[in-house]
Amino acid sequence: MKSTLDKMDGLYRKLNVEVPAEKVQSAFDRIYKGIQQSASIKGFRKGKAPLATIKSLYAEKVQDDVLNDLVSEGYQAALDEHSLNPIGYPKLKFDNLKDGESFSFTAEFEIRPQVEIKKFEGLKVEKEKMIVDDSQIDKILENIQTSQAELVPLFEERPAALGDTADINFDGYVDGLPLQGGKADNHMLELGSGQFIEGFEDKVVGMRIGEEKEINLQFPSEYHNADIAGKPVLFKVKLNALKKKSLPTINDELAKKVGDFETLEALKTAIREDITKNEERRIQEDLRNKVLRKLVEENPIEAPETLKTQQKQMIIEDVKQRLHQQGMSDKDFEDYKEKWANDFEDSAKFMVQSTFLVDALADQLGVRATAKDIEEKISSYAKETGIDIERLNEFYKDGDKRSRLGFQVTEERVVSYLIEKADIKEVEPKKEA
Repeated sequence: MKSTLDKMDGLYRKLNVEVPAEKVQSAFDRIYKGIQQSASIKGFRKGKAPLATIKSLYAEKVQDDVLNDLVSEGYQAALDEHSLNPIGYPKLKFDNLKDGESFSFTAEFEIRPQVEIKKFEGLKVEKEKMIVDDSQIDKILENIQTSQAELVPLFEERPAALGDTADINFDGYVDGLPLQGGKADNHMLELGSGQFIEGFEDKVVGMRIGEEKEINLQFPSEYHNADIAGKPVLFKVKLNALKKKSLPTINDELAKKVGDFETLEALKTAIREDITKNEERRIQEDLRNKVLRKLVEENPIEAPETLKTQQKQMIIEDVKQRLHQQGMSDKDFEDYKEKWANDFEDSAKFMVQSTFLVDALADQLGVRATAKDIEEKISSYAKETGIDIERLNEFYKDGDKRSRLGFQVTEERVVSYLIEKADIKEVEPKKEA
């Protein structure tokens, strides 16, 4: 077999393979004779049917088998000849295959990038200082206080105001017909919470107890129900009562109510410990990302388009799932995906590049995870999660899942080394936007 290599854009390569006629002939003869020896054909003893009969009956199958054999063998031989390490499956194009004639095919694919690590020790990165102050604790105490608030009747005579909880009856109508799901009695609505379509709560503000009112509005053009999106809607509303939130005092009693705390100070201590633990985890994860980004910056490599596209799609699907759980519609997500397209692209590129660099460093540092390391990681998961270790072993019996877990352990070791050897500068925490 003869082969030539064409270098295409980026990491794409194209192999041109030519199979000589005698090899094609030999492949056809071998497969036909194999069928002849095992075939049971009416009118002939097993293995004694004429070759011409075999060819007339099995020509299509043999054609496929020969094609698969020649392409598989020729592709591998060409890869070995040119010392290529492909990523994924090749895109194949081939001529018509004919018995006794030469045969050519091409294979296009991407190769792994060449990884040359020039700098991985002394990476300059910033790390946030660990600061937990009383204002953070007070904010959480206020959230706890709000969560324990009780609704109490409003005894003063005044119109409804933002912040009040209104007890209302309402009927909705679109095109003169009752709105499906648009009717309720004694519905508790916190004014200003944005539970209803824009304008509804503003129109309830100013109403007095017992008052009835008609509110004319319009559904947003991008409303989740396409049948009524953009249409005018009439709501008939009656205000039954007004209530307000009564906040409990932040004291020992509140601490006892929300948990097994004897005093407010004990609750504050628990909050501080929880904040500290979460902040340590966040800061460490931030440092991990920074040191990997610095590694990529100091050792730039090409990211194969094939892997980048796959990684980008995985990121998008993960984000889509999380945003759907938060109530985002498919249409809104498409707008979101378009808006942040460059960020998705950059993130995918970084993840692919860092994976190649970590993989290379694992061998250079001798920290690649062993089978024993993977078993220990699974045992650690079992202790942390309380999941039976047999179930975890069954889950990680799958080759791909086990391989990913092994790389996770390897990456943790490489990143720990990079952090240990990094030039870290502590900085003040970033203010929340």
